[in-house]
Amino acid sequence: MTTNLTPLFTPEGVVVIGASRQSGKLGAAMARSLAAFPGARALVNSRRPDPADGVYASVADAAGHTGGRRLDLAVLCVPAAACADALAEAAAAGCRAALVCAGGFGEAGPEGEGHAKALRRTVRETGIRLLGPNTSGFFDPHLGLTASFVPAAGQLPAGDIAVVAASGGVNHALAFDLAAAGNGISLAAGIGAGLDVTAADVLEHLAEDGRTTAVALHLETVPDGPRLVAAVRRLTTVKPVVALVVGRTDVGDFARSHTGALATSWRTARAALRQAGAVVVDDERELVDALTALSRIRLRPHPHPGLGIVTAQAGPGLLLADRAGADGIRMPELTGPTRRTLGELLPPLTYQRNPVDTGRPAETFARVLDATAADPEVDLLAVYALAEPDSVDLASAAQDAGLGAASPAVVVVGGLPEDVAEQRARLHKAGVPALAGPASAAGAVRALVTDARQRALGEREDPPSQPPPDSGVAVPPGPLDEHAAKTFLGTLGIPTPDRVPCGSRAEAHQALRLLGGPVAVKVLDAAILHKTEAGGVHLGVRTPDELDAALDAIGPGRRYLVEAMAPPGGDLVLGVRRDPVFGPVVLAGLGGTAAEVYADVALRLAPLSVPEAAAMPDELAARALLDGWRGGPVLDRAAFGRVAAALAAALVASPHTAEIEINPLRLTAEGLTALDAVITHTAGRTAEEKDHA
Repeated sequence: MTTNLTPLFTPEGVVVIGASRQSGKLGAAMARSLAAFPGARALVNSRRPDPADGVYASVADAAGHTGGRRLDLAVLCVPAAACADALAEAAAAGCRAALVCAGGFGEAGPEGEGHAKALRRTVRETGIRLLGPNTSGFFDPHLGLTASFVPAAGQLPAGDIAVVAASGGVNHALAFDLAAAGNGISLAAGIGAGLDVTAADVLEHLAEDGRTTAVALHLETVPDGPRLVAAVRRLTTVKPVVALVVGRTDVGDFARSHTGALATSWRTARAALRQAGAVVVDDERELVDALTALSRIRLRPHPHPGLGIVTAQAGPGLLLADRAGADGIRMPELTGPTRRTLGELLPPLTYQRNPVDTGRPAETFARVLDATAADPEVDLLAVYALAEPDSVDLASAAQDAGLGAASPAVVVVGGLPEDVAEQRARLHKAGVPALAGPASAAGAVRALVTDARQRALGEREDPPSQPPPDSGVAVPPGPLDEHAAKTFLGTLGIPTPDRVPCGSRAEAHQALRLLGGPVAVKVLDAAILHKTEAGGVHLGVRTPDELDAALDAIGPGRRYLVEAMAPPGGDLVLGVRRDPVFGPVVLAGLGGTAAEVYADVALRLAPLSVPEAAAMPDELAARALLDGWRGGPVLDRAAFGRVAAALAAALVASPHTAEIEINPLRLTAEGLTALDAVITHTAGRTAEEKDHA
């Protein structure tokens, strides 16, 4: 099968199979949408052919009336049951790509799955590329190609933002929203069920598309996580990707009814996309703001870009500064030379350190912008002003200051809609993103900074410091009890408390004498994963009588683990597991119930480098607890990174291991210590192991 999507998205000719004269039919809507396409066009209706009116009985008949131009793309507007035969006919007549809009496939139960299998078989046998089913299509304004049953899509302006959406409806919604914000579209494709062409295929195609400068990615399901990550990683090296993932709440049943596929893990998908270099947003408004900026400017890679703010009204400037501070964006004080220059340009009562409050803008406004943007601490400038033609022409001032790709800036223009639209159009033409308000500008700034930070991390890992997939130490075959699991952690260089496995009460008493008190006494059984709930953990045991009481509570005929108590500190949870979509992943959070109750966790795909792993704790909302809170211990990020990277490499090197979890991983004044460890395997697991996994 060819991976080339040119016949799909840049066809020489298009044929509509199932064309209709009834205006409400899909075939009629698609024919109307395609009427403006300047290439070869043909209509097929096997039941009511009318060659005199350009409607033919078959694709082969239509192909003979195109003046020698190929009919590369077949648009199927027939019921699900007829699609496989129509697709085979199109392929036999020379079509190399097809669009199937109809529903009634995998989402429609056994009968629909049968139709889907027939389509897949035809794709496999013919090599034709198929977009859909369950999609409203795609469009390319540059080519005048609107392969969509929404004819209004043909009125969208051509531009340089591409949309790749799981849903055809979202594809159209995002394209219209982007256009309303003053942007144009290079290509917009709804993936639908993705029986053949997936989002990863389209992203790979866009990596070579010179008309596209930024990409919107909307996901509901992911059929192949590693392939998607590889496509995003490749694309983000040359152009930014802004991603919106559905699934924050339980929408699985609705997603199945929509596309016939299961919704993927929302947190894992977001983490994977972020790790691949995408800017991940929470909603479609953020996506539009981010792309309005990233399609025009891109900061140089930088771990902590500095933001400068120039505002002609203090209140909106404070909103911008407040949002930037909440987002952890650095707002440096301007250097002495810059402040001296500003002092010569602005009234003395204005604030000039950053943000720069100009008061009502005057003829010096362009020079203020230029001086602030040129400060060595400023990597990005955010500007707020009202459209006041009698005071300053904001678009001209931005151009006079040289703002744009060489001097990155985002501009907020306030005022009447007609005035704002005129200023925005001129700013966009000059390559300066223009936003609708402080909140939108803050979203654009956050996206630009996030993109720069992620690319800086990638540069630090060039050549990558990720270990090769086979560099980890393999997990021993299971089942593994806690002592065996901790022994394995020791081979990875992960500290664990001193301990003695015991097969009898006498051995337990000998271990107490050896270790001294206090100790933890635990049941030692690989089949018991939740030892505390089973009454199998007793802490602070100091005397022989206390030991006997603990052993009695655990019960006779058991093996025991007698372990030195760790010093006090903060607890984390660190684990690696196999995600069904993305493969090995790493999870880190605070120990106890915080990670579960508040979902305060950081995720990464494995394998990962030590620097990547070391950055995970900084994503936690409660990260302040790891930085010496109230005199507590401080987490050594590099040490944590080494532990997490070693666990990740071990899971990758152990295909039959399902999960390795350290909970808690105690942070003490002496460093990190694994207080408990659980390792489960994918094969031969007990019922309790399967329930835990």
